[in-house]
Amino acid sequence: MPAARTKLAALTALAAFAGAPLPTHAAVTDAAGDYLATYTGPQAGDLDLLEVDAALGASEVGFRAVLNGDVGTTAGAFVAFGVNRGAGTAGLFQLNAPKIGAHALHDAVVLLRPNLTGTVVLIGAGGALTFTSLAAGSISVSGDTITGLVPLSMLPTTGFAAADYTYVAWTRSGSGSNALVADFAPGSTTFSATVPEPAAWGLMILGFAACGGALRQRRFLAAQVA
Repeated sequence: MPAARTKLAALTALAAFAGAPLPTHAAVTDAAGDYLATYTGPQAGDLDLLEVDAALGASEVGFRAVLNGDVGTTAGAFVAFGVNRGAGTAGLFQLNAPKIGAHALHDAVVLLRPNLTGTVVLIGAGGALTFTSLAAGSISVSGDTITGLVPLSMLPTTGFAAADYTYVAWTRSGSGSNALVADFAPGSTTFSATVPEPAAWGLMILGFAACGGALRQRRFLAAQVA
C-alpha cells in the first residue's frame, strides 16, 4: 500500500477510534463570482475561490482550497498559495502589467494542480527562483476541493517563525501574464495558518476534506431553495 494511503488509513482509524468531532478551524471565505477586473480568461467555477485555509503541523503545512466548481474543469487551471516566510513582496504582481495583488506578499509559492502534481517555488534574492516538486501522494482532489501537504523543510524561514508565516491564495487559468490570475482569497489581505495541538493534527487534515463536502452541501441546498 502506498505510504500516503497508509497514512490516511491510519488517520481515519484514529478518528473512528477516538470518536471525537473533527477540530474546527478558521477558514477564509471568499465571495462567489468575484473575478478580478483585470482577468481575461474563462470565468469558470474552478477558477472561483470560495474558501481557503492552511494548518501548520510540527513538520508540514496543509493547504486547502474549495472552488465554485469541480477541480480540473478548465484545462490548464491551478491553485496557488503564496507564503510570506519573512521577506515577502508582491513581486511580479506589481512589477508586470496589469498590476494586481498589492496585498499578496509572498516569498514562496505552493502550486497545486488538478493532475495531483505540485511544486514549491522559493523566491530568493534578486527574484531568483528555486523549483521543487512535491512527492507523489501530497495532493488530493475531491469534487470542488483540492488539498496539499507540504513538508515544512521545503518552506525554510526568511525571517519569520513558521507559526508567523502568512498566506494568500489565487487561481490561474494558465501560467504567464497577470491577466490570467482569476481570483484572490482573501481579496485584500493575508491570513495565518491554524496551529492545532499535535494530537489534533491528523483530524485537522481529515477535516479539510470534510469541510469541503459540507460547503458543497450548503450550496446544493441553497440551489434547491432558490
